[in-house]
Amino acid sequence: MKPGAAQNQAHGPAPGQAITREMRAWVSAQLAGGHSPDEIHRALVDAGWQAAAASQALGLPVDGATPSPPVAVPVVTPDAGGAMVDTGDKWVEVREHREAPDLWVFSNLLSPAECTALMDAAAPRLERSRTVDTQTGGEELNHDRTSHGMFYTRGETEVVSRIEARIARLLNWPVQNGEGLQVLRYRRGAEYKPHYDYFDPGEPGTAKILQRGGQRVASLIMYLQEPEAGGATVFPDIGLKVRPQRGSAVFFSYPRAHPVSLTLHGGEPVRAGEKWIATKWLREREFT
Repeated sequence: MKPGAAQNQAHGPAPGQAITREMRAWVSAQLAGGHSPDEIHRALVDAGWQAAAASQALGLPVDGATPSPPVAVPVVTPDAGGAMVDTGDKWVEVREHREAPDLWVFSNLLSPAECTALMDAAAPRLERSRTVDTQTGGEELNHDRTSHGMFYTRGETEVVSRIEARIARLLNWPVQNGEGLQVLRYRRGAEYKPHYDYFDPGEPGTAKILQRGGQRVASLIMYLQEPEAGGATVFPDIGLKVRPQRGSAVFFSYPRAHPVSLTLHGGEPVRAGEKWIATKWLREREFT
């Protein structure tokens, strides 16, 4: 394993050396390829990086503590050709796959009737969207998120149960390890600025949040209605833009709750029409 990005930047490294996007992409690719944090750390140090800077690049403690392995995450298992995934009640088409992070774009995950059913039942219950307050473990209004939304409880309706079972098969992850489906409506001008879905381990309220099922380890965003213009899901760290298409979805996992996961993402402002999505967050353990 040769740390190409690291080697190119390792001439005269100094304490506090910046961790660049290129470096994070290289580290994430090594993790996705099965290399352990110890192996990656040694490769960086051999390339000339300070041990503390190498630890920072991996999202590890810088006090000499033994690195802990990444947590298990949901995994997609496509057919031999890599173009389709068996979800039990239907085959879903793979539109795109990235390895760093492990990201998949699917077509036809939901039927038009399922999209309509989720929106119709959600509409009377929509409220201004909130975000998790990692200072207290509660919720708060956030000016970065201007959508309206609601949560279904797991198995709340027959349609929700069917979709949850399909997601569990798609991602090889237990139904009980998922939060309830969240439906969001973005009207003209509404957006969600780039953010991470995991809970920041450094924030005081995170310990309380993790009591309900551990850390978030993956996200699935399903498009229920595409806007007339705008509203793409963007991943700035990898230069990817996913345009909403009814019934399609984008999935990505993050084995480390750290920017090295390359899962920074956001929803661009809707310029015309409305965008509706349903989001499924997956936890390490059973979500209660």
